[in-house]
Amino acid sequence: MAKTGAWLIGIGCLTALFGLTILPAALKSGEDKTILSLCVLTISFAMMLTSSGLYMKARSHAGSSDSYSASAKRRGKANCDSCGKREPVILCRVHQLHLCSDCLATHYDFRSCAYVPSTRRGGAKASTLSQASGL
Repeated sequence: MAKTGAWLIGIGCLTALFGLTILPAALKSGEDKTILSLCVLTISFAMMLTSSGLYMKARSHAGSSDSYSASAKRRGKANCDSCGKREPVILCRVHQLHLCSDCLATHYDFRSCAYVPSTRRGGAKASTLSQASGL
C-alpha cells in the first residue's frame, strides 16, 4: 500500500505541475474563462491525488508501528524493575534497580541509596564507552 501511495503522490505532483503550466494561458486577457476553470479543476484534482497518496502511506506506516513496538519489547525495552509498567527514570546504585517515578516514592531512602539517571545500558557497554573517550 505504501508503494501505491508513492505513485499517487508522484502522479498528483505531475498533474499539479500541468495545472500550473496552463495557468498563464488562463490569466491572459480574454472573455473565455473555461481555461481558468480547467486549471483550477486540474490543480484541485492533483491535490486530492497527492493527499490520498499521503494518507495511504500514513496508513501503511501506522500498521507497521505495532510490529516495531513488539520488536522493541523483545529487545528488552526498559521497564521499571519494581512495577514493570512504566519507563524507568532513575537507577538505585545500591540495589541496582531501575525505578519509575511512582516506585521511586516508595523506595526513596536518602541514607543508604545513591541515585543516578537511568540509561538502561549494560555495564560492559558503559565501560567501553568511558575507555574509548579516555575517561
